[in-house]
Amino acid sequence: MYFCGLNVIYYKMTSVNDFFISSNSVFSISEEEYKKADTVIKTFEAISRMTYQSLYIIDYFKKNFLFVSENPLFLRGYSSEEIKKLGYLFYINHVPEKEQSMLTEINKSGFKFFHEIPVDERLLYTISYDFHTQKGKKEILINHKLTPITLDKEGKIWLAACMVSLSSHNSAGHIEMRKAGQKNYWTYLLEQHKWQECEGITLSNKEKDILTLSAQGYTMNEIADKLCIAIDTVKYYKRRIFERMEVKNITEALSFATNYKLL
Repeated sequence: MYFCGLNVIYYKMTSVNDFFISSNSVFSISEEEYKKADTVIKTFEAISRMTYQSLYIIDYFKKNFLFVSENPLFLRGYSSEEIKKLGYLFYINHVPEKEQSMLTEINKSGFKFFHEIPVDERLLYTISYDFHTQKGKKEILINHKLTPITLDKEGKIWLAACMVSLSSHNSAGHIEMRKAGQKNYWTYLLEQHKWQECEGITLSNKEKDILTLSAQGYTMNEIADKLCIAIDTVKYYKRRIFERMEVKNITEALSFATNYKLL
């Protein structure tokens, strides 16, 4: 199965400072380096115009958000400038209390994992997890990915890129650390407070064809005709895809395949 077992225990988060742990304290970034970061911001602005996903940049030196895109998924009714001013107060105000401590633990365990990686490999890693954001009584489950953009002279994260999209799951958690170009990944078990290595999915060419044609809107009969296979064979492959991904329908499967670059 794709996901390792996950039993989740939540506690209340107490402070914004929980996100800025001492092991990743960044002490010296010059104005010249911030001028160079303007190019990164312009790049993010351009990318945000081409996607529904919300993008933002964490600045671990100034302990705030350097950039927040205008894409509404993450904003929850605020403007991007308002989110920048709120910074991590956004999470305290708009993440359910039962999930705030999960975010704190992810932060601590993620940095511990990160600082055990050789410095020259640190930019290759991405952490991903799901949690709810709420406004009033309305909640949405989002997937949050974070990867370093640049490190300071000591190998600590100065700027990190974050991407927010709709989750393909139906519950919070699903904490994963992945290295670019590597199939296996690590999942974090909240109950045991530890990382565990897991085997990732590789799709066969036939499975990729079926998912791609499904994304293009073809019915199962049409997919069978195009691939010159029986409709029962299409049904078999779809069932196998759903089982391996632990999803319930083709929409979730396509979201999963997109998130994990399987196509």
